Amino acid sequence: MPISLTATHIGTATTLLTLNSITFLTDPVFDPAGTNYDVGRTILKKHETPALRLEDLPSIDAILLSHADHSDNLDPSGRTLLNGRIVLTTPDGAKNLAPRPGVHALKPWETLELKMGGKDFKVTGTPCKHVPGGEVVGFIVESADFGTASDGRPNAIYFSGDTVYIEDLKKIKDRWHIAAAIFNLGNAKTFMPEGVIKITLDGKDAVQLFKDIGADVLIPIHFEGWEHFTQSRDALEKDFKEGGIEDKVRWLTPGKPTKVL
Repeated sequence: MPISLTATHIGTATTLLTLNSITFLTDPVFDPAGTNYDVGRTILKKHETPALRLEDLPSIDAILLSHADHSDNLDPSGRTLLNGRIVLTTPDGAKNLAPRPGVHALKPWETLELKMGGKDFKVTGTPCKHVPGGEVVGFIVESADFGTASDGRPNAIYFSGDTVYIEDLKKIKDRWHIAAAIFNLGNAKTFMPEGVIKITLDGKDAVQLFKDIGADVLIPIHFEGWEHFTQSRDALEKDFKEGGIEDKVRWLTPGKPTKVL
């Protein structure tokens, strides 16, 4: 069957992605608004409660965890979902989440084969550049069921994880036809000894990366609800329009399943 995607944005980078009846959850964050997290160099302040509660979630087949060491990608509530499930994350993350037999480490450009619900999937890690010294990984999900583009490249979806723009991601277009790209945006900033640095994509970066990888549809997430996010939807919409991709963007209403493909 052709690739089918229904996406439900819950908050931050937490999104349900149902691909041909198999459901992935990205970066699970479920603590309420008003929760603060002391991460040493700064305090992360959360201003929005997730659109769904843990008890509202459907059956989840696998979790795509871009990194396990930041509370805006994995918080104490979200951590409870990792037990007994397939989880793909960084090598450091897998080590720190042990002993959970369902957790698998994935390095950039490394591929893991999974069978879920009687269907075969391949998940490939993609490089990320986030906070210096930490590991982060993005994900490309493909399946023989998704079919191929006219040039033979497999159809796939891409979840960026937390990253700024990096040239290495141009390689994605050589290997896959990205039917939908889910980008962690927000132009997030953090404090480092050398000063304030940018740690996630902004709208202009997103336009460039979207064009680099030749994706069909862009799904923006991770741009509201936290004090360290500096670019909201209005500013993103302006960048997307100026970049000529506004008609390729699918905005998600939090908590509402949206048929994307």
